[in-house]
Amino acid sequence: MAETISVTVTQKENYQFLVDFGAAMPDLIADEPVPLGKGEGPAPTHMLAAAVANCLSASLLFSLKKFKQDAGGITTTATCVVDRNADNRLRVVQIDVAIQLGKDAADFEHLDRALGQFEGFCTVTQSVQAGIPVTIAVTDGKGVRLE
Repeated sequence: MAETISVTVTQKENYQFLVDFGAAMPDLIADEPVPLGKGEGPAPTHMLAAAVANCLSASLLFSLKKFKQDAGGITTTATCVVDRNADNRLRVVQIDVAIQLGKDAADFEHLDRALGQFEGFCTVTQSVQAGIPVTIAVTDGKGVRLE
């Protein structure tokens, strides 16, 4: 069962574009940073990082909820590393993701099982990883890295 998702991007001025997600969602202004654009909205790399961070957060939440666990809040930071390729073109060469749960590891049941499966639920990251390495680190509410 395939699903089709469409987004329409329309140039407003210079490098600024209106991103239309459809009638049920608000539009978004995207813009390239200075000196190309005015930096008045997220650039495509920001949206890529946001998509990866959001999908991983939702996937971890889904995985925890399967075991009837409350995450206590999830905060995720995704960082795109942009560098030049052999043709001197800018490319996203890596995405580093840091996910922090709101509760301590000891407060969870079956945390190891949830952590072992959540990445597989993430449609966006699993797709992006086919071309861009993605590293993921999860920490608990005390900042202790979880495996």
